[in-house]
Amino acid sequence: MKYCDLTFPSPEENLACDEALLDIAEEGREEGILRVWEPAVYFVVLGYGNRLASEVNAAFCRQNTIPILRRCTGGGTVLQGPGLLNYALVLGADGAGLLHSVTAANRFIMERHCATLSQLLRAPVEIRGHTDLVIGGLKFSGNAQRRRKRFLLFHGAFLLHFDIDLIERALPMPSAEPDYRLGRSHQDFLMNLKVHSGLLKEGLKQTWQATAPLEKIPYDRIDALKREKYSREEWTEKF
Repeated sequence: MKYCDLTFPSPEENLACDEALLDIAEEGREEGILRVWEPAVYFVVLGYGNRLASEVNAAFCRQNTIPILRRCTGGGTVLQGPGLLNYALVLGADGAGLLHSVTAANRFIMERHCATLSQLLRAPVEIRGHTDLVIGGLKFSGNAQRRRKRFLLFHGAFLLHFDIDLIERALPMPSAEPDYRLGRSHQDFLMNLKVHSGLLKEGLKQTWQATAPLEKIPYDRIDALKREKYSREEWTEKF
């Protein structure tokens, strides 16, 4: 599997990069890819089917120049920014293998990540909801996927040293929540791991045997997706 530690300056480019990596795999130009990145600025990201009006405190975000964007995968709305580690996996998903369905892929990938994090953190990490990782009922990672005919994109984020209070102000309570949340506020539901991002990067690299560098970055595809999709209000305000 190829490995890529690459963070772009803008939120739009970072979202476009994940989709572009899925594109080149689907086209047969790459096989498995693991990308990691760490945002330098705050921005909100809607899940593909989320409604902006109900999932974001848009007035607060506008007042504080926090961009609102939409990603190509499902899942809930999140606040991105400094103190997060993001990853993206592009994996082959055709046929009747371990990744043949949404449910199967969730189970396979999350079980591997749960085992890795339990060992790295020496803590009782659990999988809750569909794709959350938690310790003691507190969530520190959320994940989502998008499927094509031959490959899937599975990506997520780890809370390391994030400003959880800012989440309270930027995002209302989600319209849909897992049962284990029990109506808890963001402050009472989320936790930071308080570890260096390098620890998790190495753990992910070992888990997925991502040993070879990704040498051909699809910059043209990333730029096109940024301009034609992720920078456009028509995409962000889709729902």
